[in-house]
Amino acid sequence: MTTPSKAGTALAELREDLAGDVFVPDDPGYDEARTVFNAMIDRRPAVIAQCESDADVVTAVRFARDLDLKIAVRGGGHSVSGQALNDNGLVIDLRRMHEVTVHPAAHAVRVQGGALMSHLDRATQPHGLATTGGRASTTGVGGFVLGGGSGWLDRTFGLAVDNLLGVELVTADGSVVTASAEENAELFWALHGGGGNFGVATSITLRLHDLPEYAIAMLMYLPEHAREVTRTYREIMENAPAEASGGVIFLTAPPEPFIPEHLVGKVLCGALVAYAGGEEAMRKVAQPLIALPHEVEIVTAMPYADVQCMMDDPTGLRNYWSAEYLTGLPDELVDVFCALGESLPTPTGTQHVIFPLGGAIADGPTEYPVPYRDASWAVHPFGIWEDPADDERCRAWVKDVRAKVQPWSTGAVYLNFTGDEGPARVIAGLGPENMRRLAEVKRAYDPDNVFRFNHNIAPA
Repeated sequence: MTTPSKAGTALAELREDLAGDVFVPDDPGYDEARTVFNAMIDRRPAVIAQCESDADVVTAVRFARDLDLKIAVRGGGHSVSGQALNDNGLVIDLRRMHEVTVHPAAHAVRVQGGALMSHLDRATQPHGLATTGGRASTTGVGGFVLGGGSGWLDRTFGLAVDNLLGVELVTADGSVVTASAEENAELFWALHGGGGNFGVATSITLRLHDLPEYAIAMLMYLPEHAREVTRTYREIMENAPAEASGGVIFLTAPPEPFIPEHLVGKVLCGALVAYAGGEEAMRKVAQPLIALPHEVEIVTAMPYADVQCMMDDPTGLRNYWSAEYLTGLPDELVDVFCALGESLPTPTGTQHVIFPLGGAIADGPTEYPVPYRDASWAVHPFGIWEDPADDERCRAWVKDVRAKVQPWSTGAVYLNFTGDEGPARVIAGLGPENMRRLAEVKRAYDPDNVFRFNHNIAPA
């Protein structure tokens, strides 16, 4: 048992030793330091250590172990279940560690553990290079990649984790290890989907790809056209090159300049073709969608880093998401998807998305714990709202989406799209055939399950 005097001495030493700041309850700045993307998360850590270097992370881990404190790790703080925070434990906050170093000749980039997608994309854009990133610029790179990594470029360049070249990690005993195909290869395997289970990723190295041009077609339709839009989108993507991605989305029309005033606050169906290439090639792919009656049309070349910012959701709202990965998109499922879209909770920021897989995702390496690779489509109900009075109906709608598409589910899931949905969903997200091997890696690097605020893998 930790005595108050021991804890007080250790805290004073942590404040002295850490280059970054330390916050405890009642400190000015504490509440701001514990605020995360999802406003439903309200946890009060005993200590928040805002680290500025690998050495700071080592110091923070050893401080927590000495006092037997639980550890949560904050990168972007974008997890829907609030994995970046805990109650009465230590939060290792990496946000000050966001340096991105591009190596153009090597087609590689080193990204510190607290970097956001915007840091990565803005650093690589001037070189005409990119790698698969999340669909929002505010997502943390580390958690996104180590959880698998699905985004607009995954059909072209593979999942983010398919582009992982190395990880620098602080483990549960405060050691610093490097994981790559040549060094600590079993740990490197486990980091392909196993997330933050094995330590604090202070930096990751990713493969980059040439991306000199990018273009999009974003169209919005009245809901009565949604079934035709979704079927048309399906037919396009079944024959489209791997450079094409995007999705179909139901949403409440926001008060943006490109939305006609009479449609603001109404449910619309949108279609996005995102294309890793020039506008002319993109237009050929998107033409059947452009030909349908629509209310909004944005068809243009646009830098990839700018596209990445287009769908950012503001912080401070309440979030509940989930996903199902699908065997196909037959007409019956199109009808189910569209009916669920028409029942979208309004007026909220909730979105209902279906998007294609295939391409480089399906062709990627099969040896890693990424069991959803063979799905052809995924549905992603994304509940987001402001008023706590809407909690029940928005969560119920997300659960209803999952239940009604279940007949077409592969059973696998991308865990970054889910919150705390229980151990069975963790197994679904990592693959039952991989769990014993992952548990053995967990035992080797974190036998006491110090890093448990994640889609947790219990040590073998």
